[in-house]
Amino acid sequence: MAKSPEAFRTIGEVSEWLDTPPHVLRFWESRFPQLKPVKRAGGRRYYRPGDIALLGGIKQLLHDDGVTIRGVQKILQEKGIGHVAGLGSPASAAPDAPPQPLPPSRRHRLPRPIPRSSRKRRRRPRATGRRRPPRPRTKPMPTPGLRRFAGR
Repeated sequence: MAKSPEAFRTIGEVSEWLDTPPHVLRFWESRFPQLKPVKRAGGRRYYRPGDIALLGGIKQLLHDDGVTIRGVQKILQEKGIGHVAGLGSPASAAPDAPPQPLPPSRRHRLPRPIPRSSRKRRRRPRATGRRRPPRPRTKPMPTPGLRRFAGR
């Protein structure tokens, strides 16, 4: 069963549609105060169709046009949300169909983790100056001349 075009979408559905990982969408929420998804009691995000269109425009500017985050913020202030939302593909291409995905621009792939065996070990930087002599391993014996003063 397909959702209506006015239906709210989860972050997973929006990230699939935009071909962008969910952590990037959460980061964009922190950088663009215009993005305000509805949050349920458990913290689950639901994006409105207007939010989805705005995300599509932000992705278009950032990834395809090469504008910086600060540049997109400036465009949002000067030209408004409607201008940026119109840049991405519309949230509803057909009345009963889910939104069509944007053409893939750049795939977001995280680099593979380096196996522990091939990682370089970090070494502490050497201290400058002279090294101290090593500490003796046993307790020093008391000197015999001090015994007679210890009892007083």
